[in-house]
Amino acid sequence: MERRDFIKTTAIAGLALSIPGCYKQHKTHILTLSWDDGFRKSFHKIADIHERYGLKACLNIIASAHMWKGGPNEYHNDPVGDFNDWNILKSRGHEIMPHSWKHTNLTEVSIDEAKELIDKCITYFIENLDGFNPSTAVYNFAYNASSNELEDYALSKVRAVRTGGWDILGDKPANPFPVNGRPLKLGCWSYGPENADIWVQSEIDRFLGSPEGGWLVLNLHGLDNEGWGPVSSDFLDGLLNKLVSIEFLDLLPAAETLKNYAF
Repeated sequence: MERRDFIKTTAIAGLALSIPGCYKQHKTHILTLSWDDGFRKSFHKIADIHERYGLKACLNIIASAHMWKGGPNEYHNDPVGDFNDWNILKSRGHEIMPHSWKHTNLTEVSIDEAKELIDKCITYFIENLDGFNPSTAVYNFAYNASSNELEDYALSKVRAVRTGGWDILGDKPANPFPVNGRPLKLGCWSYGPENADIWVQSEIDRFLGSPEGGWLVLNLHGLDNEGWGPVSSDFLDGLLNKLVSIEFLDLLPAAETLKNYAF
């Protein structure tokens, strides 16, 4: 599977069905709502709303954010959780993944510093998040900013990386289904700084209307007034309530998708 190849669902099904025991796919469309930064109030509420519908949240944490005295910009100034919060949410079944050491745009620093920051983030997760295993983890680049060299370096440490969809996907509508044993560069889309409710609904409607299917990753942040491009709590609740009834759609965190859908 090349960087910009999009494998249609029917092709995947045909390939997988021809190989006994390898086919795990149940749905034609997968949606991951990938939440960044680690705002304490928002992330606990996001988890609660997901649990209401039997879902697991995909929560991505800035490793050192709980050590800050003020964030790097106005969109990171709301109170963040610490690894006590993240271990509690993980024990409830939610997915907790790295979202940089200190939210640095790694394309704006030297390659040596960027690699050091990736290592520092992953090491901190190993030491502080219960059961964290880099071999099954997804590293989520800050600002969805990366380069081929940074992506490849991170992929030498983790199972997959999430970065900007404009680079990974080009004009393709969604990611292809993952392949076992292959590093994965996962493209996503985001919107802000204003409320993202309308954009989220529009992107999901477009995806659900696509016959090709695939795996759409929307990068979100906080709820209500927290973070860059927040969504409303009531909107998220209503959205999940509708989406869980769609038979051809699966709503999963990123690493869970890799586990359940890689063929």
